[in-house]
Amino acid sequence: MKYKSLIAAIILISSIGTATAQNDYFFKQGERFDTSIPTPEEFLGYPIGTLHTRHDAIVGYMYKLAEVSDRATIQVIGETYEHRKQVVLTITSPENQGNLEQIRQNHLKLVDPSQKVTDFDGMKSVVLLGYNVHGNEPSSSEAALLTAYYYVAGRSAEVQAALDDVVIMVDPAFNPDGRDRHSTWANSFKGDPMVSDPIDAEHNEMWPRGRTNHYWYDLNRDWLPLAHVESQNRIDFYHQWYPNVVTDFHEMGTNSTYFFEPTKPFGSENPVVPRDNYDGLNNLFAGYFHEALDEIGSLYFTKESYDNSYPGYGSTYPDIHGALGLVFEQASSRGHLQDSRTGKVAFAFTIKNHLTSSLATIRAATGERVTLLGHLQNYFDTALDEGNKNPVSGWVFGDPADDGRNSEFVDLLLRHRIETIMLDDDITINEREFKKGKAFYVPNGQKQYRMVRTMFEKPITFYDSIFYDASSWTAALTYNMPYEDFRGRSAPGGTVLERDQLTSTFNDVPKSGYAYLIEWDEYYAPKALNYLLEKDIYVNSAFKKFSIETNEGVKSYGYGTLMIPVRRQEHSADLVHALVSEAAEIAGISVQSVSTGYSTTGIDLGSGNFQTIRKPKALMIIGGNTSSYEAGEIWHLLDSKVGMPVTKVMAGSVGRVNWANYNTLILVSGNYGSLGENTINRIKQWVREGGTVITLRNATSWAIRSKFVNAKFAEGENRPTPDRMDYVTARDFRGSNAIGGSMYMTDVDISHPLAFGYTSRDLPVYRNHSIFMAPSSNPFSTVVKYKENPLLAGYVNKANLARLGGTASLIVSNIGRGNVIMFADNPNFRGMWYGTNRLFLNALFLGDKAGGR
Repeated sequence: MKYKSLIAAIILISSIGTATAQNDYFFKQGERFDTSIPTPEEFLGYPIGTLHTRHDAIVGYMYKLAEVSDRATIQVIGETYEHRKQVVLTITSPENQGNLEQIRQNHLKLVDPSQKVTDFDGMKSVVLLGYNVHGNEPSSSEAALLTAYYYVAGRSAEVQAALDDVVIMVDPAFNPDGRDRHSTWANSFKGDPMVSDPIDAEHNEMWPRGRTNHYWYDLNRDWLPLAHVESQNRIDFYHQWYPNVVTDFHEMGTNSTYFFEPTKPFGSENPVVPRDNYDGLNNLFAGYFHEALDEIGSLYFTKESYDNSYPGYGSTYPDIHGALGLVFEQASSRGHLQDSRTGKVAFAFTIKNHLTSSLATIRAATGERVTLLGHLQNYFDTALDEGNKNPVSGWVFGDPADDGRNSEFVDLLLRHRIETIMLDDDITINEREFKKGKAFYVPNGQKQYRMVRTMFEKPITFYDSIFYDASSWTAALTYNMPYEDFRGRSAPGGTVLERDQLTSTFNDVPKSGYAYLIEWDEYYAPKALNYLLEKDIYVNSAFKKFSIETNEGVKSYGYGTLMIPVRRQEHSADLVHALVSEAAEIAGISVQSVSTGYSTTGIDLGSGNFQTIRKPKALMIIGGNTSSYEAGEIWHLLDSKVGMPVTKVMAGSVGRVNWANYNTLILVSGNYGSLGENTINRIKQWVREGGTVITLRNATSWAIRSKFVNAKFAEGENRPTPDRMDYVTARDFRGSNAIGGSMYMTDVDISHPLAFGYTSRDLPVYRNHSIFMAPSSNPFSTVVKYKENPLLAGYVNKANLARLGGTASLIVSNIGRGNVIMFADNPNFRGMWYGTNRLFLNALFLGDKAGGR
């Protein structure tokens, strides 16, 4: 089969712009199509590859196909933060369309081990073609348009066979908000003639770039955490079908070629996924991919670089659900035409490669239908069998003090369809007590056993020492969830939970003429506090423990307990009661009323150990070389969990800030030397006058290196490097020295204001960097410190582990009347670290009291 050259095709498409010319470039010559079905070019008004198509136009074309063809139906599965529709176009034969719900119900029998399907005749393989999770990797959404057109309008025998045997689901953009951000940029800077110089603005987006969603989050890491609405919507849809194949299309550096699976054997694979996925299905489908790409003359590589280990990838999550997840990577044009070491890379060419792989995927799903169906059924059958044979019967968990965090973790489990039981009775395991109403059980003997392992197991041994991303993902640790494995012969009794059964602990707040109390160990207490501060209510924080008579009887309260006095407010007692009640309802927490300030033990409510909380007025520097990921995590945390506004200032505008309007400055990872000496000195003066600076990871490193603070890096020896090594081993050796994402146990001073709300000194943290911070010279200012031999889960080499023990994760440095709060680690990582969020929120609300003067 002959194809026009790339440049000739681009010229043809641009100058003639006929449907025939475009079809000849993207599809095999001689392909026949139903002329009553509009091509993408006819609908859009321009040839595919000559502009970046807006998401609304992509959705519009999908609706058009569903309108004009009985092969296609469209479904809205949700909306993004910016209210762009998330749609799935389902393509199959008209007969199948008329019987789609029965096809789905029959398909779901394969994932139910109690149903034994022995004959796959008449059953359909289900393929979810997912595109454009990274918004500035845009070629795949354009390929989605052409793929949809091909199967809706195609008249070939191959198309008809696919329509008969496959349910094709096209999700054209996993990340609509990021796509439109990038598309606007690329189209705005497109030249005529096109400029291929890599330094041109078209190929170099401004911060935060289009890779991420509205909150600057990488959605290709969110299939496990489900921190964002796009992922939540997609997972809900996923579990309605349990597809056999799921694609995940990406772009990589312009100087590369094309990648398809298999990935690097063993070292890049998820430990809970059976070998038949990697050794069988991957290699089976690879044959279809290389034949298709060979036919059009595209270069490619496999078995290198990319991994399938982290469960939050769009290509790994399906593997853990009995499907074949497939990642594809295309050298990017990052615009419409860009120079590379091997010639010019055109947008249309990148689209063609992803289109070719899309069609090959459907071709494989058609030809290997029976194999895929058998694999899906066997996957869940063996999962249940392995879970039942595990000497660990299941996992008991629950925090006795924090209903909000319990509820969020249970919600995560249920979203992933993991059977979870609320226990009827108290239970004690390994001297850890779990209380009825706050205790839960997840049995291993369930079809989602391998997802259960993902949530609770703590692997520390690995085939390889090189990780593309994280090497640990134990969800229970990210939530700082107390848990134990259960080895009893009979499972503890309780109620199997559904998501609609999850309710808050809010109840009506009895009116008091004296004071109200809110326990600070509740995850959503900061949301109630922020609401009260916004309403100009004075709120005090307890710096010592106490017990007191309340409307619920005598209760004990810990560090950080909020006390809202009634008579000291500038509002009436009725309004104070109304605002406290609203705060409790908004946050979903309990509030107690008291009629006396006289405690039964500990401090009284009028003690000087109750300190008034300052309303945070936070500013966060963004742009420049700051981390958009960390900034987005903070923005999302404050928006969704606290309801607190944060002023985001581009680095180039910091010189114009009126610092008198703010009391807290947030510095995410970045090098702030570019702010200039005058601006840095002004910030230092502002701190001396009482301001609070919060630094994270590389910003902490900058603060130490630049002498902004009087703190030090920890001393220690690096892993020794041999005098001579083979050149080919360089990448692996250097990679094994990196701390690429693992979990560690720390010791927390729970009496420190930055740790108020913690009831245990043990706290898991996440580390994906090599910043070793020394404990503070002030003995009261090292808030969180790594334990000796602290590894909980993930990979770290022995030298780094030895160096890490005893170093600091969080310290405070005083400058005048102000404080610099320095996190060596990121307490808000990927929106999943509910366990360490509290440290950051304490820094916001109590940072001015953290110095220990």
